[in-house]
Amino acid sequence: MIEIEQTADGSYTLFLTEMNEHYHSIKGAMTESKHIFLEMGFEASFVVNPRVLEIGFGTGLNAFLTYRRSIQVQRRVHYTALEYYPLTLEQVGKMNYTQSAEEHTLFMQLHRAVWNEDCILSPYFTLNKKQVDFVSVSLPQNHYDIIYFDAFAPEKQPEMWGMDRIEQLYNSLHEGGILVTYCAKGDIRRSLQKVGFVVERLPGPPQGKREILRAKKLHR
Repeated sequence: MIEIEQTADGSYTLFLTEMNEHYHSIKGAMTESKHIFLEMGFEASFVVNPRVLEIGFGTGLNAFLTYRRSIQVQRRVHYTALEYYPLTLEQVGKMNYTQSAEEHTLFMQLHRAVWNEDCILSPYFTLNKKQVDFVSVSLPQNHYDIIYFDAFAPEKQPEMWGMDRIEQLYNSLHEGGILVTYCAKGDIRRSLQKVGFVVERLPGPPQGKREILRAKKLHR
């Protein structure tokens, strides 16, 4: 069962009862996504027209923020999102992430886009939603510039955070590419370092987690 909950900044999240897990931070769904994925991820990349990979499409909040920003700054983004259990249009239609009819149209474009093929949503944003299980997928090597690692927490889905998966993510990045995640656990940081990432511990979002991680694949 999935329930809607309001978070501390007024934006909504979803609560998955069988996993006892929220899709976003209850300290502020919109605040968290803006800080971690948009500001520390997308805007920290110097690639003009980046390829973005998201692990865990969920409500589409991270994709929406990136889509909206791509139009504002006129960066052509190719955005790939992996999601094994897509939400329904009814569920995502209840989210309150938009402030205007125009923004709502952008948000719903993401969810109405067909799965498993490139969909050109604007001159600056191409979306490919793949309904696949990240646990078993093989990612293309040296392909992405930015990774949003937004899977459920390691204690809820440890298989998503295994060494083999982290190595897949590392290999899928171009040299100089970055990965950002809300999870700052020591064992996750060490796993990222073990496969070759240089890892930064950065301040978390306002009123939220104390730290987040940003990992970079350096030039060799």
